[in-house]
Amino acid sequence: MKMLLVMVLLLHVSQHALPGVVEVNEGAESVLLPCELHGIPTKENLRVVWTCSDLSPRFVHQRGEEGDLEEQNQRYRGRTSMKPDALDSLDFSLTLRKPHLSDSSNYTCSITDGVNVRRVTDVELKVKDLQEEVKVTEGAESVILPCRTTPDLPKDVTVEWTRSDPDLMMVHVYPSTSKEFMKQSKFYRDRTEMYEDLLRSGDVSLTLKHPTDRDTGSYICTVYRDKDILRQKVVLIHVKEPFPSWATAVLVLLVLVLIVSAGVLYHFRFCFMSVYQVKVESGAESVLLPCRTTVHLPGDAKVEWKDNKYRRVHVYENSSDQPEKQNQFYRTRTVMERNPLQSRNLSLTLKHPTDVESTTFTCRVYSKEGNILMEKQVRLTVRVYQVEVESEAESVLLPCRTTVHLPGDAKVEWRDNTYRKVHVYENSSDQPEEQHLLYRTRTVMERNPLQSRNLSLTLKHPTDYDSRTFTCSVYSREGNILMEKEVRLTVRDCQVEVEEGAESVLLPFRTTPDLPGDAEVEWRRLETKPEMKVHVYQNGSDQPEDQDQVYRSRTKMNQDPLKTGDFSLTLEHPKHGDSGRYICRLWRGGDLMRRKTVQLKVKGRVQVQDQRTSGTEADPTPLMADQSV
Repeated sequence: MKMLLVMVLLLHVSQHALPGVVEVNEGAESVLLPCELHGIPTKENLRVVWTCSDLSPRFVHQRGEEGDLEEQNQRYRGRTSMKPDALDSLDFSLTLRKPHLSDSSNYTCSITDGVNVRRVTDVELKVKDLQEEVKVTEGAESVILPCRTTPDLPKDVTVEWTRSDPDLMMVHVYPSTSKEFMKQSKFYRDRTEMYEDLLRSGDVSLTLKHPTDRDTGSYICTVYRDKDILRQKVVLIHVKEPFPSWATAVLVLLVLVLIVSAGVLYHFRFCFMSVYQVKVESGAESVLLPCRTTVHLPGDAKVEWKDNKYRRVHVYENSSDQPEKQNQFYRTRTVMERNPLQSRNLSLTLKHPTDVESTTFTCRVYSKEGNILMEKQVRLTVRVYQVEVESEAESVLLPCRTTVHLPGDAKVEWRDNTYRKVHVYENSSDQPEEQHLLYRTRTVMERNPLQSRNLSLTLKHPTDYDSRTFTCSVYSREGNILMEKEVRLTVRDCQVEVEEGAESVLLPFRTTPDLPGDAEVEWRRLETKPEMKVHVYQNGSDQPEDQDQVYRSRTKMNQDPLKTGDFSLTLEHPKHGDSGRYICRLWRGGDLMRRKTVQLKVKGRVQVQDQRTSGTEADPTPLMADQSV
């Protein structure tokens, strides 16, 4: 066991990246996250664990004697691998196939013998967005969106061009069979084509005919060849052609006409071109997005509400709602009145609006042939309650009250904007085992919150890492949302100033006491790459051998910090070069339990010679003057 605690760590650095940082373009076949040990004897039951603290579950890959991927996060299924002899060669590098933009994060490589866990290294993965920009002038006959791959493609290759929106819009499919043709969006029907000899040349570029401003945006070219998948991003930019000189005279005459008819034009703009604004407080039962018309609408018309990400919010067709066509995000949360086409009231009621829905919604009515009969936009703004607090505050209250009667068997759930569970109240009691480790023992709700209708949450020892949006949701026994409210918390950064030459300076960090004794505490310097280790506390004692040489013998923490919850760091003899951002992280088995950032400013001191003269000789006594550097 002692051998495991005194392991010497050596990070195998990729020649293509800075130490601790790996960069790769999206669309690459794979990327290697390096992690290597030297001089460590083979241990029985040794297990390698790759984790990412931004995930839940956090496990990216595990490797033991038998291998174990049962707890692997779904995002990485079938995409990770290690060398077969990793446990013998002690090369724990991880191969991640088909890296996505969403894979950009900090990854941790750790080893464990089932009792102790030791972090070997951190690797920051940056997946860069490889894209090509294409500009097209207004009025152009067509534009080519480029995409090329290897020539002599097999006959069973498939090519898909899509719009890169949350609800993918199919732009073109090859081969263009009748079945595949039905997948194509009506918006692009008869407007796209690809080269006839694409299999021979490997040029799978797309020709888009009669491009308009509505075609501006990102397109994804995806080539499926055997087991290989090639993805390339193309951004189409619509550029208005230069204003012709001959039109200047016409414009002058037009301006005169516009001045005369300004009143009429303003009325037209207000009635037909402006976007209707709707504002509502977070926590409201519902909000109405108005859309009415005086135009007669055919009984077989289709009504479709969409948000600015092209997600279907509500669909009314064939004289009834079509919930199966809604995006899952809006399902069961929208209502239109009965017979909207007959009443010409197409307004939409959106239940439990949140800050995520602060966006523009579009109501369109289509004829049976797919032509747009009318269109109206509504801009929704959901105001979120703001709370501000100092970093050193003992606690902060996140308010959430309601006047609505809540059933006694309802469930109250607080989550942060990364969907981590902050607090859960169910079956008439708190459920701490469901909380994320980051919030465990730090939250309190009042007794009988459903009865008092006060669902406010007290968060103890807030830090800058808690500056985020928190959502309070109440669910019925069947799982339906009864109410939802958001609170935006801002924790002001902790600033510490000290003069150079002082004996010491304290970087404060206090949290809840009685934390697990096997947790690890690390203070690091953020401005350096990789981050410099300022102080390490593990297994009940400081670990000076893990510190960076710059800070060795200059730092100390109080005794029993895990028991007291005081992780404040004393830095002795602060110098101007110590100025910067320091971060304290508390880990347990690869899980982040606590985190705080402290900004340190060390003000330098300079000597200024007194220029006063007495007679003909200058006074040799120097004056001391403080000067912030």
